[in-house]
Amino acid sequence: MFRLPLALGAMNYLEIIRGASFIELAVLTLLMGVSVASWGLIVMKATQLSRARSQSLTFLDTFWKATRLEGIYQTAQGLEGSPLSKVFCAGYEELSKLAQAKEGTDGAMSDRLGGIENVERALHRAATTQITELEARVPFLGTVGAAAPFVGLFGTVIGILNAFNEIADKGNATLSTVAAPVGNALFATAAGLFAAIPAVVAYNSFVSRIKIFDTEMSNFSADFLNIIKRHFFK
Repeated sequence: MFRLPLALGAMNYLEIIRGASFIELAVLTLLMGVSVASWGLIVMKATQLSRARSQSLTFLDTFWKATRLEGIYQTAQGLEGSPLSKVFCAGYEELSKLAQAKEGTDGAMSDRLGGIENVERALHRAATTQITELEARVPFLGTVGAAAPFVGLFGTVIGILNAFNEIADKGNATLSTVAAPVGNALFATAAGLFAAIPAVVAYNSFVSRIKIFDTEMSNFSADFLNIIKRHFFK
């Protein structure tokens, strides 16, 4: 039951590379490159989303405990990694512009309705921008997860074809002559899976976490608009 790990540990990777054709080497190089890029992106996005979660919790705690929007705005400006703080800042800045424009006047009802619509649009734009930033480069992981196994399989097929052509030229098709080249060709498939599996797991995790942020921003925008309506658009 422990033969597989021992076999993997005993593989001579240098010999596999030396015996690979140009196409096989290109496939292995491509898979190695996308694997390194995927791991770098996974670390970067995981750090970004963790920071966004931590700062969003801090912002929400401040928002619901504070009594003045000015104080919340000052705190939100220091939480640059939080999507919720960015949405709030966009809405607050739009509200400040409306307050300055209507300062000293009561304003008609149509102006008030137009004002709340402006704030709502500002919140929506900010939320859309934040989702776009959170989703940046995440589709690359999905592409790697979907395409890497097929790229590895392509390298394996080429390797097996080359192995059988070589065996046909030599006229010797014993198990000892077939096993090594075919086994080496299968290494490309293993490399494709090695690149694809972490990418798929990370992609699904990131998409799920981003959807949560999207829902939270929608809920926060609705709550913020209700507060504005009650206190500024009576």
